[in-house]
Amino acid sequence: MNDRPRTVYAPPPRTRILAECERRGRGAVVDGCIALLAGADDRDASLIAVLGGPAASWALDPEEGGPHSSRWYWVRVWAARGLLWAWDDRAASTVVRALADPQWRVREMAAKVVARHVVGEALTAVTVLRTDPIPRVRAAAHRAVVALTAAGA
Repeated sequence: MNDRPRTVYAPPPRTRILAECERRGRGAVVDGCIALLAGADDRDASLIAVLGGPAASWALDPEEGGPHSSRWYWVRVWAARGLLWAWDDRAASTVVRALADPQWRVREMAAKVVARHVVGEALTAVTVLRTDPIPRVRAAAHRAVVALTAAGA
């Protein structure tokens, strides 16, 4: 018999987000992602838990988390990732603003959202990001530019 503890894996983000869309409605999930990506201070703890999965535990801890935590930018990353799977065009302007976020992981995820959903109004911003100092942001921006130009956006 194996005495090692079993590792329990959480469902992947896409699965969690789509399930949350079924539970509360796609529009409510999109609204929550928009608010979190824009930097809303009022926390929707259940949405943050869905978006971040097990990694979100620190963000929900009143002593460790919250908008004043140095790691709070992760909530913006997770919110942008949520928009990969739960999209509405009304999120476009928030995603475009996120392309200028001071945290590179937010910029990278926002560029991925732009590419997936062909957010045409982001073309100028992702073109600029092709010179970002972070290679992963440059790569995501390049993919977004390719997707936008291929779609004639």
